[in-house]
Amino acid sequence: MTMRGASPLALLGAWVRDYAYAIAAQVRGVFDRTDPATFRAGHRTPVVVLPGIYESWHFMRPLIIAMHHRGYPVHIVGALRRNGRPVIEGAVAVVQYLRENDVRGAVIVAHSKGGLIGKQAMISGATPEHVTGMLAIATPFAGSRYARFFVNPALRGFSPRNATIRALLLETTIDANIVSVYGSFDPHIPGGSALPGARNVVLDTMGHFRVLADPRILDELETLTG
Repeated sequence: MTMRGASPLALLGAWVRDYAYAIAAQVRGVFDRTDPATFRAGHRTPVVVLPGIYESWHFMRPLIIAMHHRGYPVHIVGALRRNGRPVIEGAVAVVQYLRENDVRGAVIVAHSKGGLIGKQAMISGATPEHVTGMLAIATPFAGSRYARFFVNPALRGFSPRNATIRALLLETTIDANIVSVYGSFDPHIPGGSALPGARNVVLDTMGHFRVLADPRILDELETLTG
């Protein structure tokens, strides 16, 4: 079902399920004491996980476990914490992590704001030797028109007029190495997450958060990593 063909009731239901998923994920993170180093073992392409704004890595834990079970060593950038810092600062932390931990030939798997940080890192220090591509999930590459309604500066930063958003959109040199995956309806990004020049994949799953649980995410990772 696409957003265009969905009824208002269906969209409302998708919105409710999406936030229920997000609340459950945040609560899970409060009680999770798993050492992120547990996921670093694996024989396949390294994966660097970048969560969205105000999300710790625990928010993506089910996806992390699924990737790890498939043999991917998963790296978590602890310095991001709950990812409240500006995109450029987050990218600096990612590049520093890659260099300090000698991560090579990795693929970034990012949710929402994490995709902006991932792209910024790829154009400002994370060379192809470190990162070969990115799987971005529900990332506001063109911003969100809803951002102007927020008082919080961090959330207003997703405005299409934001300097970082505009600069990243104009920087197209690495877009062919990005797969942008997003739901047919996203209550946070009404314009969608299509990125010109990238491989864009629209999922049947609706929502900004529930897309993390869509099995096609893993399929796209398999395609990206070969």
